[in-house]
Amino acid sequence: MAGSDPPEWPNLAATSWALLGILSYEHELSGYDIRKWIDWSMRFYYGSPAYSQIYSELKKLEQLGLVTSRVENTGGARNRRLYKITEAGLDAVTRWANEAPVDPPTLKHGPLLRVTLAHLTSPGRLKEVLQEHVEYADEMQRKAAKDARWAAADPSWAYARVALQWAERYYANERELALKMIKELDEAEARFPRAKEGGPTKTPWPSPEFWYEIEKKANAEEPD
Repeated sequence: MAGSDPPEWPNLAATSWALLGILSYEHELSGYDIRKWIDWSMRFYYGSPAYSQIYSELKKLEQLGLVTSRVENTGGARNRRLYKITEAGLDAVTRWANEAPVDPPTLKHGPLLRVTLAHLTSPGRLKEVLQEHVEYADEMQRKAAKDARWAAADPSWAYARVALQWAERYYANERELALKMIKELDEAEARFPRAKEGGPTKTPWPSPEFWYEIEKKANAEEPD
């Protein structure tokens, strides 16, 4: 209705919304089941929370009335707790999926940060870091490709498969970008100024006044 207040979203972490989304299917799931699903899919593009975080968020969701749980007697040494989404939880996560603002991706790229601060290490060590990243990207691409292939086993995994195929392409591109950076390091090393022997020990660096002058020129050329 025009002029009505927007819905109040529960104050949930992103992990909680992901858990509610996983529980929005028809089956009850244990914390182990949920972690397995995340390892098969979301870890390629949204991280993989520890079991402790999963159970902490599930407890919060239950306190809010968004999920319920029951203990299943398996007849073994340990029983397991199963979680099920409530109608309120399904309504909340459905509204969240359709109406909540979508956060832009946040990139925290460790190898790239090392490249930015390469004056603190050696070109050889930096190439080792990037080569390790190439191997990591190779492994992630292979695993995402395998999971994407197997996601074709059931039609209800069709959307998850689209995301996994994206992850496969992402890590392939990540590998190529890392290899390209390795080639570019020698040129950067040749251009980069170093402290002169007998002079100041710190790496030469333009003054803040110079930064701001460059910023003015860049903005004059193409304003943000």
